[in-house]
Amino acid sequence: MLLRILVVLALAGGALLLLEKRLIYFPMRDHEVTPAGLGLKHEDVELRAEDGVRLHAWYLPVKDSRLTLLVCHGNAGNISHRLDRALLLQSRLQAASLLFDYRGYGRSEGSPDEEGTYRDARAAYRWLVEKGDEARRIVIFGESLGSAVALQLALEVEARALVLESPFASIPDMARAVYPFLPLWPFVKTRLPWAKGTTSSRSPCSTSSGVRRRPILDTLS
Repeated sequence: MLLRILVVLALAGGALLLLEKRLIYFPMRDHEVTPAGLGLKHEDVELRAEDGVRLHAWYLPVKDSRLTLLVCHGNAGNISHRLDRALLLQSRLQAASLLFDYRGYGRSEGSPDEEGTYRDARAAYRWLVEKGDEARRIVIFGESLGSAVALQLALEVEARALVLESPFASIPDMARAVYPFLPLWPFVKTRLPWAKGTTSSRSPCSTSSGVRRRPILDTLS
């Protein structure tokens, strides 16, 4: 009986590892809403990652903006599901926004993986700098899975600040919490570490559980 249980657990663990990316990334191709549909001034942007993958983004300008938000979204949906967040931040901070989709999300090419999301964030930052945004104006904003992407970017570039909403320690730590009966975490390839890098970030860092937005926004006002 014990042997059967161990075999079943081993098979289940193997299946989870094989399906790792599908259990982490939940991209949607279709946009549920667009800036044009909401009557928002915007620019459709095509980004090019360093490995040649073409990415789609929306740039939402604000007249006399003080800051520019580079939004690294979470693991599900696409940028159309982040327009409400961008509008909230715009209204509070008088900030322009760049919302980009990782590879495999929305109208971006390819399929998502950890290194790819890092390349995609670098492409978004590079577009802002080439457009004329100074580093001291750019706020890197990460949501959930995007917190790890945002942090990695902040370790590599200069920015005004790094803001993380609902971050997590790492994918292996989440696997250990969700599947405590399966010792999967040493074998998980996708790491997306967050906590170990915050002290090395080149930008001031604020974090939030997702409900304490106001104090964080006030630090940028």
